[in-house]
Amino acid sequence: MQVTIDISMYPNREDFIPPIQGFIERINRFDHLKITTFPTSTVVQGEYQYSMQAVQQTIAECYREYHMAVYVMKIIPGYEAL
Repeated sequence: MQVTIDISMYPNREDFIPPIQGFIERINRFDHLKITTFPTSTVVQGEYQYSMQAVQQTIAECYREYHMAVYVMKIIPGYEAL
């Protein structure tokens, strides 16, 4: 099953651009995902299990490096937005 995940990251710090760039760089390392970055969110599309694991791993890595951020996600199973 395909999934589309629309995710926005809101770092809890004054210098918020580096964590957002770090998230985008990390999520783009995963093969077999279609990823498009917009000014307010990043859309990840691919096989459900793989996509969810990629997002989970990316959030965990960003938490270890940047510590605090709020993530807002829309998960749309069975829908190909891109």
